[in-house]
Amino acid sequence: MRISRQAGWLAVGLLGFAAAAFSQRFGGRGGFGGFGGFGGFRSEAPESEFSPNAEFHFLRVEYSDYTGRGFGGVSRRGRAFGWWAQDWPDADEHFTKGVQRLTRMNVGDPQHVSLTDEKLFDYPWIYATQTGYWNLSDQETAHLREYLLRGGFLMTDDFWEQQEYGVFQDTMNRVLPGQPITDIGLDDSVMHVLYDIQAKDLTFIPGSRHLCGRGICQPPGTQPAWQAMYDPKNRMVVAVNFNTDIGDAWEFADVPYYPEAMTTLAYRYGINYLMYSITH
Repeated sequence: MRISRQAGWLAVGLLGFAAAAFSQRFGGRGGFGGFGGFGGFRSEAPESEFSPNAEFHFLRVEYSDYTGRGFGGVSRRGRAFGWWAQDWPDADEHFTKGVQRLTRMNVGDPQHVSLTDEKLFDYPWIYATQTGYWNLSDQETAHLREYLLRGGFLMTDDFWEQQEYGVFQDTMNRVLPGQPITDIGLDDSVMHVLYDIQAKDLTFIPGSRHLCGRGICQPPGTQPAWQAMYDPKNRMVVAVNFNTDIGDAWEFADVPYYPEAMTTLAYRYGINYLMYSITH
């Protein structure tokens, strides 16, 4: 990796979680888990601009997929080719603003590059969604393997049911042969690097399509799984979020109908993965 994961790069520290600083969610609803609203991105005072010399960029990876999905809507504002772009750009921008608010990291505009782009090695943390549909070429597979073994960290999200899991698992067997996918233990440091993730948090995070009335309609038979892959040195290099939709919780963080408790949890998972990636 060309990026240095130095402690000063973080200066993690919460910004006090000052309730007064983030007191209102979009439409006047309650704050971000009681500590501040991610809902106000479009209704409150304008956010400070991202740093022109940022040390962190949200990096979404573009990949080859099975479906040949054409140009069309991938989120409320995004239009792109391929499943890699699901929830883009809102999820990326909202999570970036969350990192800006809740840590002392110097953040910049979200980016997206191909898995075969050499720029990949400039980023210590990358995000891939809909990985039950990817169909990586040998070149993509080799590049991802090199990235992970050189110290990179991949967060995967929003893939569902056993058929998609099988696609993901077969792909990762090519990327990291001999390295199993295992459940993340509650005592793993990734669960406590900034936020304390507890047993009650191993829960289904819904996509917007799973909201029904004032409740959450979890698809039958979709047990969420919080799993990981480790490199030969036992460092976590892949976070596997299965049967859950963190990306939607980020994307819809600014709307009053999306459950704020789920947005809270999605930010905690994402920020913990990010903090782990640059401190371990």
